Amino acid sequence: MDAHLAFPLLVALIGVALAFDFLNGLHDAANSIATIVSTRVLKPQYAVAWAAFFNFIAFLFFGLHVAETVGKGIVDANIIDPQVIFGALMGAIAWNLITWALGIPSSSSHALIGGLLGAGTAKAGFSAIVWTGVFKTSAAIVLSPAIGLLLALLLVLIISWIFRRFTPQGADRVFRKLQLISAAFYSLGHGGNDAQKTMGIIAVLLYSQGILTGDFHVPLWVVISCQAAMGLGTLLGGWKIVHTMGSKITRLTPAQGFCAEAGGAITLFLFTHLGVPVSTTHTITGAIVGVGASRRLSAVRWNVASSIIVAWVVTLPAAALIGASFYGLTRLF
Repeated sequence: MDAHLAFPLLVALIGVALAFDFLNGLHDAANSIATIVSTRVLKPQYAVAWAAFFNFIAFLFFGLHVAETVGKGIVDANIIDPQVIFGALMGAIAWNLITWALGIPSSSSHALIGGLLGAGTAKAGFSAIVWTGVFKTSAAIVLSPAIGLLLALLLVLIISWIFRRFTPQGADRVFRKLQLISAAFYSLGHGGNDAQKTMGIIAVLLYSQGILTGDFHVPLWVVISCQAAMGLGTLLGGWKIVHTMGSKITRLTPAQGFCAEAGGAITLFLFTHLGVPVSTTHTITGAIVGVGASRRLSAVRWNVASSIIVAWVVTLPAAALIGASFYGLTRLF
């Protein structure tokens, strides 16, 4: 690849970025709908449509701080060129496909960041890394599930006290309605944080080609395209991961599903506002573990949760290695 691409190649590379966004939605559909499906509030086909709609309209509610972090806060924007972008995207896509096929709820977000780090360092060494952005993102790997867990646990305690005079059947009827709202908010947070990562990648690619100039910004057509690609991916769903997230970690009632989604949504809204790219998978897993542990620690299938944690740890280096390999391949042509 040349530093400046012919227009058809530029369009093709943007297409690869949107393909990643589509796979992100496909891979992460479980994050938005696992609890609402496992509690039987909505059938799967209705749940994915509900989640996809709120994924798409998320850009109406959030600024683009996460896109800015990904675009210039992970590796030095001056070293980013089409080869680096291609390596980053292919590292993320390959890792997403591997974990999707195995039904492992790993992080699409950190796969992309890992791919970007791998391709960036393959080009310019460790001096290319923007360490403040990487440390902020790495801290979020720990903080987002921890905050999701604590918020979900707190919500369970509050709701248990408020609804202490309700029968279990009466509480279920209330929370079957409330869970529609909590799932919508979680899907907003998911679309708001995750789609922005691809927006940042496309925007920095356009800057590298001289198509965008001036202060960092994301054109509206990029915003709409990324939200649409993610919404379409969510619409098609990822059922293996839905099963893992919705029932293998712990059993959920509608009230517990509401607490998990609400705790996860608050966490995503917070980090999106701060411009920190977080994993929606990490966040909802932490929240589900929180509501499970609120009953008793043995209610959580810790062997399943621990396998998910292993996937979290492996994602960044695995995607970085794949991203660096694909960057190396581009140098042969």
